[in-house]
Amino acid sequence: MLKGLRTAICFVDDIQKAKEWYTKILGKEPYFNEPFYVGFNVGGFELGLHPASDKSKPGKGGIVAYWGVDNAKDSYQKLIDLGAKGSQPIEDVGSNILIGSVIDPFGNELGVIENPHFKFEG
Repeated sequence: MLKGLRTAICFVDDIQKAKEWYTKILGKEPYFNEPFYVGFNVGGFELGLHPASDKSKPGKGGIVAYWGVDNAKDSYQKLIDLGAKGSQPIEDVGSNILIGSVIDPFGNELGVIENPHFKFEG
């Protein structure tokens, strides 16, 4: 079901400043650049910047690792069926990118992402 680690998302208070900073340290522009999300392809993996919210705050614990899947809705449901608890229901965050997350039986947040735009560079 899980295809491999794809995305680590950093929740940030100012997405524009975060985009500028990560562009400098990575030495390249993001491959996906929208007000709701910025994505960089870093060695075949995605570093994502997402505006912080009441539910997802920046700082310690402010990163969620998202595992690539073929079908986000089916994968989310299978994780629930296997004992995980829903955290962030599957939603389209723009441009047909589907994400969601669960809390595993050990208290860790586990994200799934179906991203038709991300191309593995490995």
